[in-house]
Amino acid sequence: MRLRTSYRQILAISAPIMLGSAAQNVVALSDSVFLYHLSEEDFASIGFVSVFYLVVAAIGFGFSRGGQIMIARRMGEERSHEIGRTFYSMVYFEIGLAIFMFFFMQYGCYYFFSLIIDSPVIFDKSLEYLSTRSWGVFFSYVGVSMIALYTGVARTAFIIVDTVILGIVNIVLNYGLIFGKWGLPAMGIAGAGLASTIAEIVAFAVFFIYILSDKKARAYQLFKLPKIDFELIKQQYKLALPIVAQAFVGLGSWFVFFGIVENLGERELAITNLVRMVYLVLSIPTWGFASGVNTLVSNFIGQQKRQAVLPITWKTAKLALFTTLLISVPLVLFPHSILYPLLGSEDMSLITDAQPIFYVLLGILSLFAVGSVFFNGLVGTGATWYGLKIQTWCALGYLGYIYIVVNYTNGGLPWAWASEIFYWLIMLVVTVRYLQSREWYAVRI
Repeated sequence: MRLRTSYRQILAISAPIMLGSAAQNVVALSDSVFLYHLSEEDFASIGFVSVFYLVVAAIGFGFSRGGQIMIARRMGEERSHEIGRTFYSMVYFEIGLAIFMFFFMQYGCYYFFSLIIDSPVIFDKSLEYLSTRSWGVFFSYVGVSMIALYTGVARTAFIIVDTVILGIVNIVLNYGLIFGKWGLPAMGIAGAGLASTIAEIVAFAVFFIYILSDKKARAYQLFKLPKIDFELIKQQYKLALPIVAQAFVGLGSWFVFFGIVENLGERELAITNLVRMVYLVLSIPTWGFASGVNTLVSNFIGQQKRQAVLPITWKTAKLALFTTLLISVPLVLFPHSILYPLLGSEDMSLITDAQPIFYVLLGILSLFAVGSVFFNGLVGTGATWYGLKIQTWCALGYLGYIYIVVNYTNGGLPWAWASEIFYWLIMLVVTVRYLQSREWYAVRI
């Protein structure tokens, strides 16, 4: 399948991915909103532990991105018959990875969290959430493989349907299991974890049925289960490992950020969780465009059209920035009015206290929209190891900045959050310089 560099093509591919790639964001948002109405302690706890689970989810998603890039490359080369073998190699690896992650969350997080959490309440509630949430990792990891398949072949429409189903099931079950409605047990934060797990199982089942009924999928050789191809798994692993490390460094540094803020107190952690929740929602367009540019860049390289990479990346970045500002500016200017339907409460002081950080967030989102698209354009070229190098150095600077601001200045949360501006500005400058250098022309996958 040969793609074009038009804005319409970019939107056709990226718009569905905006929801699909934000599936975990939707789940985290739903969990946070309901637990906000339960207690501030639960709200603060979900802010911490859901970031940890986003890291876990991002590891599986990162490995699927390697498969997505390879599938898009094969489509550009018009070798669709190799897609099934590439897909199943991705699935086999994701299942093995899910088993490891499950046992770590069940048995290793007690010791891991004890190293970084000071509050006994947040420690206990975080483990309570993972006791039910960890079971969803199997369906999450195989599910992102399915999304990677349809993103790689640029047929992303059904991703919208599946993500909407996941969101609806999660919202309904959150209400029932957190508060004990409709005869269900009142499980609190553990109920949020169980609701999210069941939602992922349902979404996986729906996507699986869709694949079985998809006639076009026959061209990809999906209905013949191949033997485990260790060489192809190794090839995908080498391509995806830097992407996973990038996700681990990026979200992992955010997780450390929450750990540092937790030392300031539960109130500060609750404020930061509110800002994070808003950040997750407002970043959804950028995640979609960033994932879409992976497919576009890899497909054009497969067509031997490397000269189209920079123009398509710049067009995608402009769309991401415009869409992000369109939804961000009203919320930043009128947070009480917009957030009240979700967080309605007699005490709106949490939103009031977060107001200064919302202004900082507008700058963060603008740089994130452009920087993330260009960075994912670089990833789409296959130069994933160079991408890892960029992100590692940026993350180290980011964490150093946060540590100094929190521990040695009186800047407070607004200045701590300003570290995101520093992070994405450096990332954008270095990434653009690399893409302009054309060193990535020599990369082969």
